[in-house]
Amino acid sequence: NVRFFGISKIKEQIITDKNKHKNSQTSYSQEGIIMVTVKISLNSIDKVKALVNDLTKFDSDFDLVSGRYVIDAKSIMGIFSLDLSKPIDLNIHEEKNLDTVMKVLEPYIIQ
Repeated sequence: NVRFFGISKIKEQIITDKNKHKNSQTSYSQEGIIMVTVKISLNSIDKVKALVNDLTKFDSDFDLVSGRYVIDAKSIMGIFSLDLSKPIDLNIHEEKNLDTVMKVLEPYIIQ
């Protein structure tokens, strides 16, 4: 579990996480909840299917954010309601297996 130790500790952790997972942004709340955001591309139907299959292997929550819309990334119907011609932000709500999740997401992440 992550605990809230103060803003300086959080800044230190964000710098560490940014160096660890390139092309990602890490956010912390006062409750200590971690959210990592990466930009992904879903430019084909096969990529959408593969992403949903990959994400359902994890118990964590994943949200796709496109403009003002936030969709459950495990919902194939929800994903197809978004404009897939543009890159989309993927919010990852994961603490324990973040390295594993990032490894699985490598084919989708925009460099």
